[in-house]
Amino acid sequence: MAREQDYQTIMYGLQELDLQMNAVPSDLVLIGEDAFPLLMNPKGQVLMAASYYGKGRVVVLGHEQYLTHFPGLIKNALKWLMPSTGDAGIVGIQKSLRSVAGNLNDCPIKTELGDFRSGLAVYITDAYSVENCAKDLIAFIKAGGGLIMAGQAWHWAGTHPQENVLKNFPGNKVCTVAGIYFSERYGKVGIFPVPKQIPYSWLALSTGKDFKDDLQFLLEGVSEFDVRGEAIASEVMVHGPLAFPIAVTPAGKTFIAGAYYGQGRVILLSHESYMDRDSLSTFLINAITWLDQDRKGVIGILPSRKGAHRVLSKSGLDCQLTSFRKDLSVYVCTSYSDAQCAEIQEFVAEGGGLMIGGHAWHWAQTHSGRNVMTDYPGNHILNKMGLSLLGNTLIGELCKAPEVGQSYKEGWAMTVPVTFKCDVTTVTAYTSMVAILSDIVKKLGVPQVSSNSPVESAKDRLMLHIGSEVYKVSPDPDALLPYIIKDRPKLPTVSNARVRISAKTEGSEEWISTGLYLSPGMKTNIAVPPEIIRKNWQVQLGCQTDNIGGANVLKRAPVVHERFPLDAEMVQVCNLWGGLIYIIAPPQSKVDGVEIVVQDAVQAPYFKSGETSVADWVDRIRQAPAPWAELEFENIIMTLQSEFIRNLDRPDEVAKLWDTIMRSIADLAAKPGKFPRKERFVADVQISAGFMHAGYPIMMQTVSAPELVNVQEAYKKGLWGQIHELGHNQQRRVWEFPPHTTECTCNLWSLYVHEEVLGLNRSKAHPYITPEKRQARIKSYCDGGKDLKNWSKWTALETYMQLQEKFGWDAFKKVFTSYDGMKGVPNDNAEKMNLYAETFSKVVKMNLCPFFKAWGWPIQPDTQKKISHLPEWSDHPMVQYA
Repeated sequence: MAREQDYQTIMYGLQELDLQMNAVPSDLVLIGEDAFPLLMNPKGQVLMAASYYGKGRVVVLGHEQYLTHFPGLIKNALKWLMPSTGDAGIVGIQKSLRSVAGNLNDCPIKTELGDFRSGLAVYITDAYSVENCAKDLIAFIKAGGGLIMAGQAWHWAGTHPQENVLKNFPGNKVCTVAGIYFSERYGKVGIFPVPKQIPYSWLALSTGKDFKDDLQFLLEGVSEFDVRGEAIASEVMVHGPLAFPIAVTPAGKTFIAGAYYGQGRVILLSHESYMDRDSLSTFLINAITWLDQDRKGVIGILPSRKGAHRVLSKSGLDCQLTSFRKDLSVYVCTSYSDAQCAEIQEFVAEGGGLMIGGHAWHWAQTHSGRNVMTDYPGNHILNKMGLSLLGNTLIGELCKAPEVGQSYKEGWAMTVPVTFKCDVTTVTAYTSMVAILSDIVKKLGVPQVSSNSPVESAKDRLMLHIGSEVYKVSPDPDALLPYIIKDRPKLPTVSNARVRISAKTEGSEEWISTGLYLSPGMKTNIAVPPEIIRKNWQVQLGCQTDNIGGANVLKRAPVVHERFPLDAEMVQVCNLWGGLIYIIAPPQSKVDGVEIVVQDAVQAPYFKSGETSVADWVDRIRQAPAPWAELEFENIIMTLQSEFIRNLDRPDEVAKLWDTIMRSIADLAAKPGKFPRKERFVADVQISAGFMHAGYPIMMQTVSAPELVNVQEAYKKGLWGQIHELGHNQQRRVWEFPPHTTECTCNLWSLYVHEEVLGLNRSKAHPYITPEKRQARIKSYCDGGKDLKNWSKWTALETYMQLQEKFGWDAFKKVFTSYDGMKGVPNDNAEKMNLYAETFSKVVKMNLCPFFKAWGWPIQPDTQKKISHLPEWSDHPMVQYA
């Protein structure tokens, strides 16, 4: 809001600006949070701008003729620039600009023609005559003075073809400290209306410089970046017009980047150990030289970075271990502190170099609920410079150096949505970005992703990301909604729905179903009872919690659920993609029958054993309008698209089947029949891994959803995949030997349920365990030398099936019971396998060492000794291979 008021003051009374005179302006490049455009053409080029620096203010015009052609603008600018001394201050005007002074004769302003001197309130100058007084002007602005500068750099660039315009054009030696640069690009002219608010355009996102010469210098002698090793880096987001990637992974993720900031330069490395590496020394020496800008001054290195001092000293420059000082040429530090944020930014703006290294992922993991972009200390320094460290990790690889001139535009664009995780109400740059990308969404639209219309191209994926993220922070999300989701059915709603909440959680959170749904973009208010306010309870919208962003083809948006804290008596919630409403009970919570009230929602088909009658289900509930339905039984809850239950006549029969299955799962695990937390199945059009995967909830593909409710088919064909995932949730570290048994022991539950509940013989329960295939696997494994690397999945399952066929399921139940509360269980597989052999032998009162040795297990003499008193299992199925 403060920037908008500044803009209103400077542009007061101006309806349009006619730039069709014989004057070709420069396109101005803006960086940081303080600079903002005053006039922008339809190509997104900034032709006039304003900014702050220190206590002072700056107005920059893209051509010197604008000083005389727009007297009203100059008078407004002077009003804005004049310090608190008001009209008593003197406005100095460069002596060649006599006509500007003439335009101010009717103003109660004291003017003075001449060179810059101290004691002025404001100074007006062209951009060509300031080289000799640049430092004085910067100090003047920083102390509270005002500056109007006008000019263009394209002609100067033409007469100085070897010069770096951003660095050496005279005007840039002053106004760049405030984040405004004259570029060598021509600005397109015309008659332009003056908007009521600060102008913006997504076209203005183009880079402000061709970094070919910088990359040529930085990559001299560098063919690769070897960042292999244990160091885990963060991804770098390159978002400023004067920032550029230097080193990227094969997947296009940036881990080293550079930037211009004011008159200085920045190099960011996304792990501090990179500054110590001899393998990167050629690049590091190039980088420190680039940052020094031929000053050959002191390179100050944070005292804790002795390795960096050793490597950088090879540059021949004066490298010293020291804390930050203003007299340094370059400062080398880490990103973990912002204690001197303002001083470092000022140091760089006025010409210093900054090499900064560090990652943000560990900070993100240890500061739950905090925003990496806005709260991470290093980003307080870097955000203004057009660079940011992200919370995601990068594993070190051997990465080729880029070809000079290579474009990273698409990679940059894919990271743009991350910026919306900032507090855009207080950061001007992010507010502008939201407005720009809202404009893009309205112009280009968002692909209507579905299983029938999957998203594959980089452009469509980008627009899906942008649409999703900009909606969350838009000041008017309802206006964006039709551009993101075009076909939104209008479903009937219920008002003031009351839902009773009871929970007794242990070590994990629990989703509590409400039987209510919100349509895409639909807002509602939830009245929260005092018992759960500000006690880490949340509301979740959406059942599909898998992030599928890593998939090459998308059948839905990558993230379609939202969570909100229940931290007030009334909480408003909304999710772009809609979804079922859940209350999330945190661990160690206990409430009984507290009531929430949902102001407006859509009723969902929801059956709950013991509460919903079959008659009510058939007559009314199963036709509830929400597209998602839930069936909640004794120990499991199933979430699936409503189309699969519209004709379900006997939910009680489905409940009976699953109650029996779940009790049998608990029975084999030697656990009480009532689960401490009900398991969940969620069917989705696309999931993050495999055809199904375990967890809370267990995720499955939509095509498998009908199997959950077809009782007759379950008894005929079984439910191997579903029970396999439930088995995963029963696995325990103490008797698991990953990776060998990860996809093996979960199948013990599949075998048990199919034989004990569904009445299917194991040879018919799955095509991989017919007698013929079992024997072939055993022979292949033994012929291959019984290498434990090959003992996994179905081969490993054979070991357990042979034990079960000899000793029965009760033996497994007793073994699992033996492990409950067992202390001192080792961590490595070899020792754990010995413990398992010992435990199973004691349970069945038989020495099983010969059997396990025949399978290639590393049975130790000490284990054999412990159970030597037991009779040996001498006729085990592996005798012929022993």
